[in-house]
Amino acid sequence: MLTEQREVLPPSFRNAKTTESCHSAKCGGVSAPILAVSQSVTSGRVAILLCTYHGQHYLAEQLDSFAAQTHENWEVWASDDGSKDDTHSILENYKSRWDAGRLSIHFGPAEGFAANFLSLTCNARIDADFYAYSDQDDVWEADKLARAVNWLESVPVDIPALYCSRTRLVDADNNEIGVSPLFSKTPGFANALMQNIGGGNTMVFNKAARELLREAGENKSVITHDWWAYMVVTGCGGRVFYDSKPTLRYRQHGGNLVGTNANWAARLKRIRMLFQGRFKHWNDCNISALLTLEHRLTPENREILQRFADARGMSLIPRLLHLKRSGIYRQTLLGNIGLIAAAIFGKI
Repeated sequence: MLTEQREVLPPSFRNAKTTESCHSAKCGGVSAPILAVSQSVTSGRVAILLCTYHGQHYLAEQLDSFAAQTHENWEVWASDDGSKDDTHSILENYKSRWDAGRLSIHFGPAEGFAANFLSLTCNARIDADFYAYSDQDDVWEADKLARAVNWLESVPVDIPALYCSRTRLVDADNNEIGVSPLFSKTPGFANALMQNIGGGNTMVFNKAARELLREAGENKSVITHDWWAYMVVTGCGGRVFYDSKPTLRYRQHGGNLVGTNANWAARLKRIRMLFQGRFKHWNDCNISALLTLEHRLTPENREILQRFADARGMSLIPRLLHLKRSGIYRQTLLGNIGLIAAAIFGKI
């Protein structure tokens, strides 16, 4: 419901562990991995950060898919943002059925889904090895956490790391209708400034990444929590892994706050939003938020951010030159054409 695998125009349990083979010398920033599941214990504790709001129709399926995870070591922190339906009673029911400590229920700030997710991210009471964002209406594949934890455990604990993946698109009745776009370019800060490649419902990150997000704080006027996480981790020298294998069934229905953008109607809508100035406004918000973490950005990424910010206020030719020198890019040819158009028309 809340997040997506998208291009955003700026916007009885069992144990298992996976082993990873990567075709690149730098596995941390490459998509399309080969992951094989082996039957061994994975130790890392995962805090599932679940945000809910009027989620009674699909919430039980989402919770059942947590219970079906091959990675057993998880706990759910649910934050409800003021639901008036049966969402809270469903959560209470699962809390009573599951082992003590498996599910805790909290109340969100009632300021929108991004604020709710950031409030959980920054909640000092939550302590785990890894943190997974979750919407209320998807169905996780059984190996979702195992795949993410396997990669994250390969990264030194002091390096911020973020795992994300493609999604399998399903309708309201959980019938498959497609997959999200496959992105092939290397994740990085210059890309993160322009779009989010991983929906929050697929994201799992380590403690080092979480500490960066906590340092930035929950009172941030960011467009979405997942796009913010991608910018922060890449900007501060962390690693991002984009898994080409879909790890969840992303439900498309009328109640989605944010849906897929894989069809032409959605693309045309984004183009209209661009020319209405939405992209430019999003960039204003993102730059402002990133400047509060400027001291944590790597020198290279600080320069990218500065070039991008400066270029936006220049006349046409200098603007295009500075944007090119900044190295910003999107994942697809069509996306980069749109980026050039936005730059030409001063909508960036």
